[in-house]
Amino acid sequence: MVRKISKAAVIGSGIMGGGIAALLAGAGVRVLLLDIVPFDLKDEEKDDPAARNRMVKAGMDAALGAMPPLFYNKKDAALIETGNLTDDFDKLSDCDWICEVVVENLKIKQDLFKRIEEIRKPGCIVSSNTSGIPLKAMSEGLSDDFKKHFLGTHFFNPVRWMHLLELIPGEETSQEVLDFIEKFGEVNLGKGIVWAKDTPNFIGNRIGIQGMGKIMQEVVKQGMTLAEVDALFGPAMGRPSSAIFGTADLVGLDTMAHVMENSYDLCPDDEERDAHLLPDFVKKMIENNWLGNKTKGGFFKKVKNDEGKKVKMMLDPATCEYVEFVKPDLPCVAAAKAASTPEEKVKAILYGEDRGAKFAWECSANGLIYSANRIPEIATSVVEIDNAMKWGYAFETGPFENWDMIGVRESVAKMEADGMQVPEKVKKMLDAGNESFYKVENGRQYFYDFESESYQLVKLSETALSLATCRADGKVLKSCSSASLIDIGDDIFCVEFHTKMNALNREIIEFMGEIKDYAQANAAGVVIGNQAGGMPGAFSAGADLDYVLGLCKGKKYAEIDEFLQLAQNGIKDIRYANIPVVAAPYGMTLGGGCEVCLGAADKIVGAADLMMGLVEMGVGLLPAGGGCTNMWKKFVFALPEPVQKDMDFAKLFVPVFMAIGMAKYSMSAKQAFGFGHMHPWADRIVMNRDLLIGEAKKEVLAMVDAGYAPPVKKPVPVMGEAGAGMINAQIFNMLGGGFVSEHDALIVKRIAYVISGGSVKEGTAIDEDVMYKLEREAFIDFAKEEKTIARIEHMLKKGAPLRN
Repeated sequence: MVRKISKAAVIGSGIMGGGIAALLAGAGVRVLLLDIVPFDLKDEEKDDPAARNRMVKAGMDAALGAMPPLFYNKKDAALIETGNLTDDFDKLSDCDWICEVVVENLKIKQDLFKRIEEIRKPGCIVSSNTSGIPLKAMSEGLSDDFKKHFLGTHFFNPVRWMHLLELIPGEETSQEVLDFIEKFGEVNLGKGIVWAKDTPNFIGNRIGIQGMGKIMQEVVKQGMTLAEVDALFGPAMGRPSSAIFGTADLVGLDTMAHVMENSYDLCPDDEERDAHLLPDFVKKMIENNWLGNKTKGGFFKKVKNDEGKKVKMMLDPATCEYVEFVKPDLPCVAAAKAASTPEEKVKAILYGEDRGAKFAWECSANGLIYSANRIPEIATSVVEIDNAMKWGYAFETGPFENWDMIGVRESVAKMEADGMQVPEKVKKMLDAGNESFYKVENGRQYFYDFESESYQLVKLSETALSLATCRADGKVLKSCSSASLIDIGDDIFCVEFHTKMNALNREIIEFMGEIKDYAQANAAGVVIGNQAGGMPGAFSAGADLDYVLGLCKGKKYAEIDEFLQLAQNGIKDIRYANIPVVAAPYGMTLGGGCEVCLGAADKIVGAADLMMGLVEMGVGLLPAGGGCTNMWKKFVFALPEPVQKDMDFAKLFVPVFMAIGMAKYSMSAKQAFGFGHMHPWADRIVMNRDLLIGEAKKEVLAMVDAGYAPPVKKPVPVMGEAGAGMINAQIFNMLGGGFVSEHDALIVKRIAYVISGGSVKEGTAIDEDVMYKLEREAFIDFAKEEKTIARIEHMLKKGAPLRN
């Protein structure tokens, strides 16, 4: 039998259940979403299907309206059938997987599973999304066959965006079921799989909540402000900008308290049990219903001052009153910001001399020791704990990876000097001459296994490929401070950007031009991709706006033209080179990042979470790295040649213009297909970003095996004056109605002129270099506008577009 998930059921339509249903639908699975019949139905409502399904409808509506979006595309909702646990329970009988996501109450779950056992079809997998109730207790009294198909599937919220899926085997779960769910979760659902033991809060929340609890207690003891703590435990330490208290506000203090209480109650022998006790100031916050973002105030909130301006406030733990947010001034944080590598940043924080560094060291060292002590209680190795914290809490590095970064031997000496009790297994590792928890040999990564007291291979999916491991193994062929060319095996090279947000600067553009001939002579094919961290991360957030602003303000128009021509030619040369190229975008793929994908690649293999678009309009510019030209080409040349000859180009022109002129960007790869940035006949989606580079490499090899031939440059049929005229009429009306500013009108009319190919007749086929020249000329004209300069400055300062 070949096991498949054609239809799944999710029981419980709250924010977690709705998120799981949306994820399954996004993976193309038909979903049955069920919830209870409301308890408070009036007599006249008891036979009304709409009233009886009120709970599940509310859950579905919340999932559809969630921000950030839970659905890759709202059209996926058509795959979800809703119902209730009274009238529609029999529909579970044809499901391949039933996932329970109801309230954390053992009796309720037991009763539900007994009902499910009576109706589930043979082979149906049943799982619980519990965060703490033992699987053994939930499945007590059920059949052996049920237990063979029963396991824990613990998703993290928000389901679409958090990469972690903890899988918890039951004592009797069959290996075949475990293997299947692992692969389905990784490949079909795009999750990072971590195998956890059936212990309270599993791995991610057990480690994460202890760290938060410890910090909250130390804040009071050491008199730190919330702003100072979040500055210490934010990006400087490779963690999200929400850090500690911002994350608690995001999750909700009530939810955080529940997880902490769960650990305290169910882990009586935990040496850090008291770290799970809520400090008095947090208890008072919960009593006051200051629960975070959902109540418009938690550890932080925004209020209007006497002048009507919004002011950020933060809680003072000593008084439990709000005070105005004061930007922290800690030398160790300043040193971390000035540092160039992640290792240097973390060391600047933890080995500094000021009060902030002391606080960060004590809390971090405590967390490292706590993590080591949890092996083998909650996980079999350091890998599971590291992955759980990276994928479930969006840390760039896990605890043991952090430990390696600061030096295990050096930090252990400091811990012992401070009177901390370092686990014997860690000291034993060092005594045996093993200096780190991870190492790379022959292109493969190994971890130190406490049980065997030896290094073991880190197991990866067959298609997973780590650029960091390739770099550590000396596979970098060429590099500069902004980009690298890496050998990823089988004669395939990867072009990797590594600037801040992977922004495209002059050095990257020059580097891509330099490596073209080298790659063509020495490689079978090329992948353009990187594996920067973050959620959703950035393939490339676009051009380096600081550089562009400097050119604009300096009125260096000849240099702008030369830079744009360098970018256009570099992308074009790669496109027509005799070597297959696949772009592997994910996360923010904006402006110049989008232009690289559209212009240089034969195919795009995009991650499911893809924010892709030509957004230059937002800063008063237009795509001039070939974006306008290649977006139009992608539409026109997607059509068979006979259709091109008689095509009404207006049907293509309008969506291309709207995509560029409205600065549209997708919120998923599925939407990127809808906007035309990706095309079904050439491009594809990979659900799991960890597999992206490997899957892109497979596409390159497939083109090589098929006997790759480069595309032939050919004239591009354009809309001509008719296109620009059509848009100008619409803009005139919008300007008169006050829907656009004069500067907006100036920009979009010029964008229309460029996309239309200039002053030619409709259907004229022109050389693409003509369109490239039109892009450059328009860009330079916009660069001369003070309002464009103001827009760029506003974006750099505020991170949001200015409409002037």
